[in-house]
Amino acid sequence: MPFHEINVKNVKIDDKFWNKRIRSAVENIVPYQWRVLNDQEPGAAPSHAVMNFKIAAGMESGEFYGYQFQDSDLAKWIEAASFSLIYQDSPQVRAALDQAISIIEKAQQPDGYLDTHYILKKPDKKWQEIAHGHELYCTGHMLEAAVAYYTVTGSERLLKIMEKNVKLIRQVFGKAKGQIDSYPGHEEIELALMKAYRVTGEQVYFELAQYFVENRGEKPGFLEEPRFLELAKERWSQADYHQAHAKIREQKAAEGHAVRAMYFFTGAADVALETGDSTLKKALENLWSNVTGRRMYITGGVGSQGDGERFTIDYDLPNDTCYTETCAAIGLAMWALRMLRLEPDARYADVMERALYNNVLSGISEDGEHYFYVNPLQLKPDVAQYRRDHESVEPERVKWFGCACCPPNVIRTLCGLGGYVYTQRGEAIYQHLYVGHSAEVETSSGVAHLTCTSSMPWQGAASITYHGPVGISLYLRVPEYAMGFALTKDGTPVEFTVERGYAKLTPQNGSTYQVNFEMEARLVQANPRVTEDCGKAAVLRGPLVYCAEEADNGPLLNSFILDMSIAPELEESPLFGGITTLQVAGTRPDMEVWPEDRLYSAAPNARQAAQMKLIPYFLWNNRGLGEMLVWMNAR
Repeated sequence: MPFHEINVKNVKIDDKFWNKRIRSAVENIVPYQWRVLNDQEPGAAPSHAVMNFKIAAGMESGEFYGYQFQDSDLAKWIEAASFSLIYQDSPQVRAALDQAISIIEKAQQPDGYLDTHYILKKPDKKWQEIAHGHELYCTGHMLEAAVAYYTVTGSERLLKIMEKNVKLIRQVFGKAKGQIDSYPGHEEIELALMKAYRVTGEQVYFELAQYFVENRGEKPGFLEEPRFLELAKERWSQADYHQAHAKIREQKAAEGHAVRAMYFFTGAADVALETGDSTLKKALENLWSNVTGRRMYITGGVGSQGDGERFTIDYDLPNDTCYTETCAAIGLAMWALRMLRLEPDARYADVMERALYNNVLSGISEDGEHYFYVNPLQLKPDVAQYRRDHESVEPERVKWFGCACCPPNVIRTLCGLGGYVYTQRGEAIYQHLYVGHSAEVETSSGVAHLTCTSSMPWQGAASITYHGPVGISLYLRVPEYAMGFALTKDGTPVEFTVERGYAKLTPQNGSTYQVNFEMEARLVQANPRVTEDCGKAAVLRGPLVYCAEEADNGPLLNSFILDMSIAPELEESPLFGGITTLQVAGTRPDMEVWPEDRLYSAAPNARQAAQMKLIPYFLWNNRGLGEMLVWMNAR
């Protein structure tokens, strides 16, 4: 069945929950990050990203500064800024985009090469450090930026720059004599190439993407490079760190650097969709099962170890030392969206929604100007600030990072959220998220216009109106947490069938459907194989994971024991502009019988009835430094 990619410009979010976040991104954060990238924001770590391009362009003098992938920060900002124009056509943002693209254009070398780290710092090392050099990674992000800019503005300026760059890469890499037969150390370009292919129809983009996906794991690739061999002496940086230990169809589990893995699987799913290759699709399904069934946190976070920013082994999910990088959760959501394009199945959308509402949103503060790179599920600030095994964990969000991959990644996700709402197969339209929006979807029968108003994530209610041709099938997701999912039309119950977790409807022009379901606060336990969560429980409601904070409950959160026989109570709270909080019941120790110099005492010890107030996890650390806890001791 033909696949159609719905233009992100044609899905405009208008939602009570998301509006303030997107509006903040459009009005404040995009300009804020432009200042940061130009080293004009007091208190933020130096970026030098724009200056690197200016130096490479001969507009300024100086030396390269930053990580070898510093160019990608500017690329992600361009993508975010482009998407922001969907919501506000800002002359200032357009001017900044024009300035950025003009600098990039001047920095590009005559043969198409574009990477300021190697132009300025290592001109004699181009294409010689594939494993860790990030040239292809930076190209991928800049190509994504070019596609976004073209999609929103219609301008091909940046796309032409990247077309020249990709033409060079196609000449450099391949299996012909004189070419480098390898694949990127850090995946990203694969998914970007497929985006470019779909907007341009140029076969070179697809062929290069397919080559990189299918070639990965081929020996030697980059596995004999001196830099790779040097770093591979450390067990966390060997071939599996790059997902290069085996061909993708032979990989049985997600290994290595979590962001690299998510981006690779995303690009591979794009290739599988284009080729119709059932063996590649099956391999991705197996990897999905491994990630979500054995290696994913309840928040939608992936990557449990700081060393190597990587996956470890099945069920190894520590809460206080976990890495769960914001970029990895964004990558998981991207992969889920591609799996939905391959095969509409609500299990992919359930994970996509979980990641977006929890591990992605936790990466940015409510004011939009402070960020988490790492997203733990348990924090005791004094421990995090002292212990070496917590050195990756920031107890508070910061204004910027030296390695700043996450902040612009969050903003491009927020501004591009419309791209996650739907997928389309022929005359079938699948709605995955109950997010308020208006949309135009092109079909062979004409343009379908859809609008949605929603009370999510606080209430299970939405209204969806369809205007368009007859003969279209509309599929509405039945979330895995939805109790008593019901549909009505003009107050009359609607009968429907459910296919792979979606309610199938055949709307007429002007049809309006009301979606209603209950969202109970659920006490959830982990598989006993997850050692760190044995004897514990977490609380979820709808797509949201909840947590306890010291601001509401005082210190020593881990001393609380949850009573699982008592259902959580819902409370409407004015916090953060109005949210639903939860109260759970249990006991806490009587601290009067525990003087500070007594480490141990005979059991049982005195305990007192107590309650714990819980807030959505994504909101933690917006009220100052303090303890936080997702998994509570339970009985």
